[in-house]
Amino acid sequence: MDITGVNGLGQTAVSTPAPVAPELLAENRDLVQAVKALNAAARLGDDNELSLLLDRNTRLPVIRIINRKTNEVVEQIPAEKVLRLAEELRQGDK
Repeated sequence: MDITGVNGLGQTAVSTPAPVAPELLAENRDLVQAVKALNAAARLGDDNELSLLLDRNTRLPVIRIINRKTNEVVEQIPAEKVLRLAEELRQGDK
């Protein structure tokens, strides 16, 4: 589906996300519940919490331990340097 800009110039392609398999949705729910349980149990300390996300540029999963009080990243896997290297390598393949 294409949508024309307000001024009638140029078109922006809009795509709908691909459907997600029910099994993957169930796995994601289980993962979210596990992270919530871990954070509620304060297994990483009273001031820390686990965070899972996808890096915007590389689309790689990232695990972070974040200080709840300061929002500072205490630990990250993979490290930011590794993510940027992966991004550079992908851009070099284009």
